[in-house]
Amino acid sequence: MRNRSNSGVRLDYYQRLLNKTILKFQNPVTGLLPSSEENSHAWVRDNVYAILSVWALALAYRKTADLDEDRAKAYELEQSVVKLMRGLLRCMMSQVDKLEKFKHTQHVNDCLHAKYCSKTGKTVVGDQAWGHLQIDATSLFILSLAQMTASGLQIIFTLDEVSFVQNLIFYIETAYRTPDYGIWERGDKTNHGLPELNSSSIGMAKAALEAINELDLFGARGGPLSVVHVLPDEAQQCQAILLSMLPRESNSKEIDAALLTVISFPAFAVDDLEKVEETRETIVSKLEGKYGFCRFLRDGYKTAREDPNRLHYEPWELQVFERIECQWPMFFAFFVLDGLFNGKEEQVKKYSEKLESVMLKTDEGINMIPELYTVQKEKVEQEYRNPNSQKRDPIGKLPHRWGQSLYIMSKLVQEGFLSPGELDPLNRRLVSEPKPDIVVQVVILAEDDYIQGKLLEHDIKVQTMEEVRPLQVFPARVLTQIYSLLGKNKKLGLTGRPKNEIGLLATSKLYTFHDQILAFIPQMADEHQFYLPKDTHLKLDMFANDVGSLSSYWSSLGRPLLIFPVSSNLNSLDVGHNPPGALIGTIRKLQSGYIAGTRVHLGNLADFVTTSCITKLSFLRDPSHGEEVKNMIGDIFNRAPEARPRLLSSTRIKMRPRSHSKSSVHGIVRRSRSIQVDPAQAKERSSAQSSLQESLSRKFERGVTVDHEQENGIPIPPRSQDVEFPIQRPSSPSLHLKGSLHPLTYSHQSPCSSSSPQLFHFFHQGATKQENAINVNELVEQLNNSEVLHEQADIIHYLYLHKGPDWEITIDGKKCCIKELLVELYEKAGHWKHWGLVRHTAGLLKKRVEELALAATDLLVRQKQLSVGLPPDRERVIMRPLPPDDLARIIFDACGEDLSTASLTQELLIYLAMFIRTEPKLFNEMLRLRVGLIIQVMASELARTLKCSGDEASDHLLNLSPFEMKTLLHHILSGKEFIISTEHTNVEDECRLSVSTKKVGEEATEFAKLSRKPHAKMQKSIPRHIDPTDLEKEDDQESDRQGQWLRRRRLDGALNRVPVGFYPRVWKVLKMCHGLVIEGQHLPHSLTREMTPGEFKFALHVEMVLNKIPQPEYRQLMVEALMVLTLMTENDNNKLSFPTLIHVDKIVQAANAIYLKDQEIPSDVVEHAKGAAGICLHFYDTAPSGRFGTMSYLCRALATILPIPVDKDANVDCAIS
Repeated sequence: MRNRSNSGVRLDYYQRLLNKTILKFQNPVTGLLPSSEENSHAWVRDNVYAILSVWALALAYRKTADLDEDRAKAYELEQSVVKLMRGLLRCMMSQVDKLEKFKHTQHVNDCLHAKYCSKTGKTVVGDQAWGHLQIDATSLFILSLAQMTASGLQIIFTLDEVSFVQNLIFYIETAYRTPDYGIWERGDKTNHGLPELNSSSIGMAKAALEAINELDLFGARGGPLSVVHVLPDEAQQCQAILLSMLPRESNSKEIDAALLTVISFPAFAVDDLEKVEETRETIVSKLEGKYGFCRFLRDGYKTAREDPNRLHYEPWELQVFERIECQWPMFFAFFVLDGLFNGKEEQVKKYSEKLESVMLKTDEGINMIPELYTVQKEKVEQEYRNPNSQKRDPIGKLPHRWGQSLYIMSKLVQEGFLSPGELDPLNRRLVSEPKPDIVVQVVILAEDDYIQGKLLEHDIKVQTMEEVRPLQVFPARVLTQIYSLLGKNKKLGLTGRPKNEIGLLATSKLYTFHDQILAFIPQMADEHQFYLPKDTHLKLDMFANDVGSLSSYWSSLGRPLLIFPVSSNLNSLDVGHNPPGALIGTIRKLQSGYIAGTRVHLGNLADFVTTSCITKLSFLRDPSHGEEVKNMIGDIFNRAPEARPRLLSSTRIKMRPRSHSKSSVHGIVRRSRSIQVDPAQAKERSSAQSSLQESLSRKFERGVTVDHEQENGIPIPPRSQDVEFPIQRPSSPSLHLKGSLHPLTYSHQSPCSSSSPQLFHFFHQGATKQENAINVNELVEQLNNSEVLHEQADIIHYLYLHKGPDWEITIDGKKCCIKELLVELYEKAGHWKHWGLVRHTAGLLKKRVEELALAATDLLVRQKQLSVGLPPDRERVIMRPLPPDDLARIIFDACGEDLSTASLTQELLIYLAMFIRTEPKLFNEMLRLRVGLIIQVMASELARTLKCSGDEASDHLLNLSPFEMKTLLHHILSGKEFIISTEHTNVEDECRLSVSTKKVGEEATEFAKLSRKPHAKMQKSIPRHIDPTDLEKEDDQESDRQGQWLRRRRLDGALNRVPVGFYPRVWKVLKMCHGLVIEGQHLPHSLTREMTPGEFKFALHVEMVLNKIPQPEYRQLMVEALMVLTLMTENDNNKLSFPTLIHVDKIVQAANAIYLKDQEIPSDVVEHAKGAAGICLHFYDTAPSGRFGTMSYLCRALATILPIPVDKDANVDCAIS
């Protein structure tokens, strides 16, 4: 008989250790591990962590087998692993109805349970009796299933089980926007049952999604139907949100030791090494103790001060747990494994020694890890005074199986039985390795031969949709429909993937089905729902952003493939039927090989088949789908690409002489708007408004005539003869609204100028009386005769609101309903780039942008609250992700009758989400994005820059193209100075506003200013008493930048921007006083007992109080006053404490009084210059720093109000600089 080798003997020791501490408790029927011998509850997470050591020992036996006996032991251990994993799978499958429901609701009551009975596999508590929603536990199960399958174990036996696991993917893929109870099952740390968005859950879900993607669950013996598919955009979303949150765990936990499981073993979810190191160092500095790591700050679990008679804590009592939190030895084992995976020998040695020192030995000499160490009741006071000075006693479970398992795994690696890579067969640990530069492949496809020919005139060779065959190109929504079949299983009642939008990474792959290769156009190019893609400039800008995103986030094998369609829907061509210059310029950049700093390769689709990432749509072969599903697939693949209905006339219509009778509904569209600028600004410009109105009225009285073949001397090519676009109308009546393809001069004049004379003339003039006496038949007759877009819009708007969308009328002998006319008006306005009408009609049609919910989610999960509508009455706060329809409903409700603003709000949410993904620094120190105030600020800037009234400014704003709107928003957020100028469009003699950044060398005295040499067309829109040639003189006269600081405070107040580190500093101020009062709102001292300085909940509480102030500039002065208080506390050397409430608003008022006294401003001037809350406008317009800055006056006010020590000469020893 052969002798055992030393390695065999040592492995046998660990087998005995496992048997005595873990395996002897495994239930022979279900395979589950109970919590203890007295408690039969089996937690999913604890079971998976416990069985990992059994799997590790099986790998070690298999690797170093001396005898057949060793191979037998390896097999026995493997079957124990399979037994437990299948036991958990069976428990989850018994709740398949909950899984199906949760995919659509993400509600806490619809989730899978977190624990089951170890004897029967059934549930042990009710849906609402426990915090069951623990996405990290389900994700850990999936991650471990993937790793074990990759190592050679077969845990999944049937295709029905494969379908269930596929649906588990859908269960966890929304982790980035689903608040849960987290790894400690508590949610908010007060344990009141409030779920939170947890970094540890998001990270574990991201790791699971990446690990199981394209994995065959049957192992080497599997086929196409046993492969699991994951859409890459879901994992990428998890990564983006995770990076934005770290090192924070959640709103109530500024740090958590559980994050070690995300940045290291087992998840390895973070690929940013700096973020990994920052998180690790934060955990060590804030949570490490002599006996282990605290779970999180102020964790009251099993401490001497915890009330054992209740599960929850009162918010005020959380402070009593500070410095006496229990310490968990298992995190020493985590740090040992972390050191082993990263090759840090010193770290391994340090934490191995610490771990050995806290382990307990049984009578049999077996090392066991206790659950936690606590401070005894009689030693609590000493521990408060001197942290980590008192001896702690072990309590809880012995052994703690989770920690025991980690200890055994670390020993197996330390002693050389396993390498770290063998515990990670899917190579998750290499996620942070440098990746090669990504080259984005770009294919430009013309919709037809005509577009192809026009591009060829510019030496740009592209293929048409037909020429790429046999490859087939479809819009992204087709891929959404295809993926809805993934995971579909009738026997289990599973409906497959919810029909959520498909992301950019998914459409940048090629797909194969049988012998067909499929390519997909990105979502941003789909014009089916919202109007944003109608703007070619924005479309190209989003395309460049997508190229940059692909280079940053692509991680699949092969290169990404991006298809850009050039269509004949008149958005890609100007009136002369030529491609826009921006399109040609973008293609030239692509031809050069670089765009937006990203390497690109422009070519034909067939050339990229061998270098692209290709995914097999193997799940479509599932015979269980039935004939109905097969027919649906056939319809998708065999139909031609959909042509969008053509609602504009393709032939010229002879125009009748226009009637100059004034309709009683003129201006009704404008009257529905609610955008306001500062009342003071509107008052200042009232004279300019009168002048402009008088000028336009005279122009209207003269009338405007247009020659049918020539307008302003510019010949119009006959469309019907020049080109016939291959777009066909549906079976509905062909055309209802009159008008050629070029509207009358005044109906399409530049957004830079005022609206049509009638609209302006009737604005706010007896609207209500007129509307009450309207003859509907006359309106219909006027609509029959009208060929002017704005007139048609006013009439249709009135009929839509008063008669409903389904009301039928007859236009030119053709019957149609109002909604048909509205859709046609929407298309017509989009064709002529009348963005104000486009936004208004989109609002009437209740159009919802496709990515609205995703955009809002992107902002919310990055710890930004949202509000829509104008404060204080109509503002609606959005604090958590919502379904798209619910979100749209809130927006339309907040905007009321102002449907233009409802569309603009959706649009701005899309832009804000784009910016927070690409330039997150723009949003630093901003907790709530108030879209209503942002719209108001944008209108105010236009009113000031263009020297126009508030009504005109709202017109200008709503008539900006989507691209210019996005540009203006970016300048507002970034604080860059910008110039408003005009430029010609290719539509007749139109011009439009253009927003551009002020050049570095250019002189400017305003945050935003007018171009020094405005176009002649633009001069007409400027009030007569303002000479554009005098703008330079005005700039020179305003060299002191008058009004700059008032505008800056308004902007920062509207954006809710605060200084860096503001909220932790306010916490310190609150700590030293009884509370802060801001405009009647109270911040009590007790908040410091409930929350830590870095806790996100505290920041939200302070923000909520500040947001009660409606005037943004006054709010910003409050922030400055609070900063003076914080600077004082940071430099007082702990000398100051105030036994009273500090009224911050009184400090501001006192500073204003001192300022007025110093400046010796006459009382009549003071009265005339009163601003928000009675503060002098000149004080608002004073710089913060300097001897006569606002901070100086606030310091002096502080000294007069608070009991601050002074010397014998009544001087304050001020350390604030």
